[in-house]
Amino acid sequence: MSEVTESLEVTEVVESAETPQVGIVMGSDSDWPVMRQAAEALAEFGVPFEADVVSAHRMPAEMIEYGMRAASRGLRVIIAGAGGAAHLPGMLASVTPLPVIGVPVPLKYLDGMDSLLSIVQMPAGVPVATVAIGGARNAGLLAVRILAASDELLRRRMEAFQAALKEQAHAKGEKLRAEAAEMR
Repeated sequence: MSEVTESLEVTEVVESAETPQVGIVMGSDSDWPVMRQAAEALAEFGVPFEADVVSAHRMPAEMIEYGMRAASRGLRVIIAGAGGAAHLPGMLASVTPLPVIGVPVPLKYLDGMDSLLSIVQMPAGVPVATVAIGGARNAGLLAVRILAASDELLRRRMEAFQAALKEQAHAKGEKLRAEAAEMR
C-alpha cells in the first residue's frame, strides 16, 4: 500500500465484489513485475481484479475469446501490458467495447520505446489509452478513475487520494525551502 493511500481518511470503504471489474493481462509472466503495480493500485482502492497471461502471438484464439467475453463476464476495464511488438492492447481493443489501457513493458532492447510506439499508434476507431513505459501503477489508477465516473464512493476515495498527494507535495516543498534557507 502506498503512503498516499495509507493516509486516506475516507470513512466509506469501497465494496469489493466477487466479480472482477478490471482484467489485467500480459503476454508473458515475465511482464508481471511491471504489471503487478497495476494490481497493487487496484487493491489499494478495493477494486476487484483478475490477472492472467493472454499472449496475442502464442495464444491468439484465447486472446480473442478473452476480449470478446470480457464485458459479459462483468469486467469494466482491461489493462493490457505488452513488450516488443506489443499487439495485445490493440488486439483486445479491436474485439471489446470496454476501455483498454495499454502498458508498454520495457524489454532488454530499445527500453520499451518499441512497445510504446506500437501501443500508442492505433488506427482510427480502435482507441487504446496508453500510459508511460513501465507505468502500470498509473494504468491501475486510470482504471480506478474510469470506474469512479459511475461510483460515488470510489470517486470520493480518488478525491481523498489526490488531496493526500497534494499534501505530500506541500510537505516536500516546505522541507526543501527549509534546507535551502539553511544554506544561505
